[in-house]
Amino acid sequence: MADSEIGVWRLVEARARDAQGNPVPSQFGPSPLGVVTFDGRRMIAALGDARDAVPEGEGPRQYNSYAGPYRFDGTTLVATVDCASSADRMGTDQVRGVRFEEGGRRMVLTPPPRMIRGVMHHPELVWERMG
Repeated sequence: MADSEIGVWRLVEARARDAQGNPVPSQFGPSPLGVVTFDGRRMIAALGDARDAVPEGEGPRQYNSYAGPYRFDGTTLVATVDCASSADRMGTDQVRGVRFEEGGRRMVLTPPPRMIRGVMHHPELVWERMG
């Protein structure tokens, strides 16, 4: 699947499960909005919570963007961040598991688990190819 990631993708679903496999609310809410582009050398991603308002108690609205050169071996994507909305990502390798569904029309990225409001989240971001 060489170059299977190249193109522009829109975020269609952000889902997460806890350590026991139970669904938990995504940090991007029920209405995520995002786009990611890969050109074979560099990538750029921007995603966030697109709700009109975040309910009280859910914390601040989530938004992330970053870009940089990347490598992809067919199952693992590693982007080396050289620009980002959050300074703590600068210079880091963002590692994502990757699988394709629906004949390559959808790409599922699996970020590493992370603690959110005291619950370990195992997220998946589902992207649909545009164009």
